[in-house]
Amino acid sequence: MVTVLGANSVVDSGFNINNSLRFNAADDAHLDLTDPPGNNYYGTMTFTFWVKRHKLGAEQFMFQSSAGNTTSFTGISFGANDALYVQLYDSTDNLALSMITNRQFLDVSAWYHIMVAFDLNNGTSGNRIKIYVNGVRETSFATATIPSAGFGSAAFINATDPIYIGRGRNTSGTTVYSDFSLAQYLCVTADSGDTDGLNGDAVLVPTQVGEFDDDSGIWKPIEIDPAVLGGDLDMSDNLGTNGFFLDFEASGNLGNDANGGTDFDENNIAATDQQTDSPTNNFTTMNPLDNFYAAGTFTEGNLQVASRNAGYSYNTATFGLSSGKWYWEVKWSAQTGSTNQVLIGIAKRIVPSTTVWLGSVAYTYAYQGSSGHVHVSDGNATNSTSTTYSVGDIISVAMDLDNNKIHFAKNGTYTNSSNPAGNSGGVAIAAANSELLDSGFYFPAFGDGNNNLIETGQFNFGGGCPHAISSAVSDGNGHGNFEFAVPSGYLAICTKNISATNS
Repeated sequence: MVTVLGANSVVDSGFNINNSLRFNAADDAHLDLTDPPGNNYYGTMTFTFWVKRHKLGAEQFMFQSSAGNTTSFTGISFGANDALYVQLYDSTDNLALSMITNRQFLDVSAWYHIMVAFDLNNGTSGNRIKIYVNGVRETSFATATIPSAGFGSAAFINATDPIYIGRGRNTSGTTVYSDFSLAQYLCVTADSGDTDGLNGDAVLVPTQVGEFDDDSGIWKPIEIDPAVLGGDLDMSDNLGTNGFFLDFEASGNLGNDANGGTDFDENNIAATDQQTDSPTNNFTTMNPLDNFYAAGTFTEGNLQVASRNAGYSYNTATFGLSSGKWYWEVKWSAQTGSTNQVLIGIAKRIVPSTTVWLGSVAYTYAYQGSSGHVHVSDGNATNSTSTTYSVGDIISVAMDLDNNKIHFAKNGTYTNSSNPAGNSGGVAIAAANSELLDSGFYFPAFGDGNNNLIETGQFNFGGGCPHAISSAVSDGNGHGNFEFAVPSGYLAICTKNISATNS
C-alpha cells in the first residue's frame, strides 16, 4: 500500500475523468483567449476545476483576465505562500476584491477540487463570493475584502481583455507561468444584461459537480450533467456566452471547449502534455519535497528530474509500496559531464546525507548505466548483469514485493534473461517491513554517483510522460500508457490499482 495517498485519489466512483493537462512553467506553457467571444463577464459566475500542484512556493495562475500592461486583473491563483488567492484589481488598479485563504495547499501528490462562486449583486457580504475546497466551504481567510452589493452590475471581466490559464501577471507587473495539472475545468457565467445569471443558475454549489463517497468520506467528481446545471436549460445556454468546459480529451486540440464554444489557443503545449493522471485515477510522480540533500531540479509535472552537479544523493517518488508487483519506465534523456554514473532503482531508506548515492546504503538498489551492474544496499555490485545503457535508452523497472525481487530491462529486453512474469532471475531485495532508519515502503528512485555531472531522467509511471510514447501499452487492468510490454501480473502505480490490490 502507499504511505500517503493524495487527497481525493483513492475511491473508484464509477465515473472517470479520462484526462488532465500538464502545464510546465519552464516552457511558458499556457492556454489563452486573446479575443474572448461574446459579452462582458458580470458579477454572477462560477469557476470549478481540479488541480494537482507540481511546485510549491511560487505564484501559479489557474485563471486570469488582464488588460494591457497594467496590474488590473481578475485572477484565481496560488500565491508564493501556497495559499489560494481570488482577487480583482479594478481599472484604476485598486484592489476591489481579495480573498486569501489561511489554508496552504502543500500536497504535491494530491488532486484538489476548487470551486469559486461569485454572486456580487445579491445576498449579504458574506455570501457574495464562496470558495469551496474538496466540497467544503472555506471559512478561514488571511484577507477577506468583499465589494459592496451591485458591484457586479458593471463588467467584472471585460470581454476585450485576454483570458489566460497557466499564465498570469502579478502585482509587480511580472508575467509568471505555472507548474500544475488541471482537469474537468468548467466556467459558468451570466450573459450581458443578465446580472443575476440566468435566474441564479450561474452560481453553482459543489454537489452539482462532486459528491462525498459513502464509504471513505472522500470528495470525488461526478459527471457534469446539463440538466443538473441548468434545469430545463441546455448546457450551451447555462454556460453563458463566455462560459467554457475544458475536458482535455482531444490530444490534437487540448484547448478545445467541449461545450462547443470558442477554443482556447495552446501555447507551448504538446500532445505529450495530455495525461491519464486524473482525480479519478491518481498516478505517482517524483517527489520534489524529498529533495533536501539531492537538490534535484524537477520539471514536466515532476516527471523529469535532473540531478545536481555537486553531491550525489537520490530522489524518490510520491507513492511508496510494501506489497504487490509494480512497473514503470525511465528514459535517460540527458547528461552533462563525461562520466556515465546514472542510477535508476528503488529506495526505502531516508537519504542520510548529500554524499550517499543510490545503491550505496542499506535498502537501496540501483542499476548503473556505465557498468551495467545493480548495486545492492552497500555499494557492491551484483553479477546479475553487465548490460550497460546510454543516453536515450529506456529502462523498465519491475518491482516484485511479493517475492522480494527487482528486474530491470533495457529497451524492452530484461537483463541476464530474467523473467518477471515467471519469477525467474532478478535481483533479491530486502522485504518491505520496517527496519531501523527505513520507512518500510519502497519508492521508485533516481540519482547519480558523481560530484561533477548532471544526469536527467524522464519518468513514465503510466499517467503521463515528457517524451512521446509510440506503443501505448497498458497493464493488465487497462491502466497506464507505456512504451514496452508490462509483465503479466505487474501494475502501474496508480490509485485504482492500489485500491484493487488492497481490496
